[in-house]
This record gives sequence, structure tokens and C-alpha cells, in this order.
Amino acid sequence: MPRYHKLGKIPHKRHTTFKKENGGYHYEELFGTIGFDGMSTLLYHIHRPTQVVDILNSYSVEPKIAVEKNMKAYLLDAFKAPQIADLIKSRLSILINNDLNIMLSAPTNKQEDYFYKNTDGDEIIFIHKGTGTLRTFIGNIDFKEGDYLVIPRGMIYKMRFDTNENRHFVVESYNPVYTPKRYRNYFGQLLEHSPYCERDLRFPEQLETHDEKGEFIMKIKKEHMIHDYLYSTHPFDVVGCDGYNFPYAFSIHDFEPITGRVHQPPPVHQTFETASFVICSFVPRLYDYHPDSIPAPYNHSNIDSDEVLYYVDGDFMSRNHVKEGYISLHPAGIPHGPHPGAMERSIGQTKTDELAVMVDTFAPLKITKAAIALSDGKYHKSWLEE
Repeated sequence: MPRYHKLGKIPHKRHTTFKKENGGYHYEELFGTIGFDGMSTLLYHIHRPTQVVDILNSYSVEPKIAVEKNMKAYLLDAFKAPQIADLIKSRLSILINNDLNIMLSAPTNKQEDYFYKNTDGDEIIFIHKGTGTLRTFIGNIDFKEGDYLVIPRGMIYKMRFDTNENRHFVVESYNPVYTPKRYRNYFGQLLEHSPYCERDLRFPEQLETHDEKGEFIMKIKKEHMIHDYLYSTHPFDVVGCDGYNFPYAFSIHDFEPITGRVHQPPPVHQTFETASFVICSFVPRLYDYHPDSIPAPYNHSNIDSDEVLYYVDGDFMSRNHVKEGYISLHPAGIPHGPHPGAMERSIGQTKTDELAVMVDTFAPLKITKAAIALSDGKYHKSWLEE
């Protein structure tokens, strides 16, 4: 995120000595992306961050693919994904390609004993159900329902939940996640026509600093493997940090919809972008105001993109029989559009209360065995007229 942020105590100049009050020195770490060309943050540790005691275990979490080359529309029920106690074990991969991994998660533990680091990709965690705190080694962020948590790759974190009722829609991106380029100026500031601005983004505020030695397990994900590392010092021992590489939260309820006289195309709903997919937010809004407008979207062909819609709340007007927690997949290469009767129902309507998250990929998605288990098996026929 191209915005400078600072927490705790840091030296006046980078790469210079930073003495502890009781003697000795703090240990500087550059936490950066894309080699030395991407966004980075400088951290100052009480202890060396490199003190590995042992690697206890390594195991695969690679998704099992059911359909390698898909050309079929699917409807999945995310709320049928099982509730599993452990945060990471609860993550269920449903759709995947070489650019991203879309997962569902319903953890019931309020917090894990271990720390977690994803070195494969950035994470965007949409909080559908539940509240809590994202605890990271460079500060904490409280979250609530409707929040996107954007967590850069390599971030060491825990999640602390207020209850055991949690539902998340997770997108793991193997390319960095940014705000849409067309909404930023040369300096990275969000422009006046952007549907949100910097004050809507919530950055870490409370910096936890633990000066502790002992045994601390960190689960590190790399290439669909989890490696259980044992460290001799507490991972949250940072006394200060500054830079541009931080996690942040953004509420879907703070997205300001862009509307028009006739139906607007999906890019007006864009919230995040990567080099290989975009994420859009469909939020409550007024419908088009041309006297003869059709609020329902026109039929369109996904020639280059697979479209995934996660239905959060409200009545999604272009679909029949869609409920909270449903996920639709419309594959590239064939047209899709409103269900029978949806276009006609929309005429004359003035607003919608729908709430949904959309992922548009630039490469086809593979269907996992877990996704097939959540599918109704007949969605691809749902446009037939009765």
C-alpha cells in the first residue's frame, strides 16, 4: 500500500546503530517485496530474528483438483464448509490457478498457540462472520464483519476471535495486491473519483513488543507446504518500524458506489487489483435513473475472465434462489446474465441492498474436490426458461 506508516521507536537514520536502554543494540530487518524494488518496511527487533532451533515437521496442503480444465458454471454453498477448530486447517481451497487460491474458512478456536507466515502470497481475508483482532509483528488491527484484511506476504501474524462463530472468504494472491491504478495519481494517492480514500483504510495501531526467550512455533507456508519452525525468541519483539509494507483493513461498507443514468459495467465496483485478477465490491446503491433503464445487468460473455461471486447479504437482484454464503462461478468463454424473470423484476426498481464480493481472474480456474462437495450440480442449467 503506497502510504507511509510508523509505529514505536526507530533511530533517526536507517542502517545506523540503535542502542537499547539497558545496553546492546536492536537488530534491524528490511521487510520488503519484489526484491529491493517493491514496498518495504524497516523493523527493529530486540533479538535477532534468525534464531531457528529446529524444523519440527513439514507437510503438504496442496489442493486436490477435481476438474483441471473447466467449462461449466457452478453454484457452491460456502456455509456447508465444515467448521474446523484450527485457523489454518480450516482453510478449504475451492478454486485455484497459478495466480491465486480461493479458500473458505470457518475456524472455531479463539486463538492458536502458533504464529503463521505465508510466503507464497498476499492474503485478502473477507470477514463475513465474526469479530476480533489481527495480531502481527508490526502492529494489531481490530476487525469486524464486512472487513477486508489485506495481509502482505511474509507477515507474521495470529488472529484472535471474540467468539467461535467465524466465516471467511480468503483469496491468496501470488502477485502483490494494490489499490486500482486508475484511482491513484503519480504519487500513489487515491484520487477524488476513487470510491474510497486513505482515511477509509485502517492500519496497525497497537505494537506488541515481547522480550521473551523460549520455544515458539511458527507455521510457514511455501509452495503449498507447511513447515513448522521452532524459534528461540518471541516473533513479536519489534520495538519500532516504518515504511510502506503494512497490513491494513478496509470495510466493504465504506465503499462508495459509482452509479449512472444507465447500467454501469463491473469495473466501477473494483476495489483491489493484481497483475492477474481484480476484486470488486457490490454494495447497497441507487439504481440507474434513465426513465427506461434496466437495472439488471445485460448478458455478457466472459471471453477472457472467470467470474466468481460470493454473496454476502441482501437480495442479489440478477439471480434466482441465491442465498447468503452462496458462491457462483461463471467460466470464461460462454455468456451469462440475469436469471429468467430477473430483468423484468428489476425494471422500475430504484435501489438494491445487495452485498457481494467478486473475483475476476485473467486465467481459468481449476475446481477442487472440496468445491464439488459444496456444489448443487445443476446451476449450469438454471437459465432455462420454464
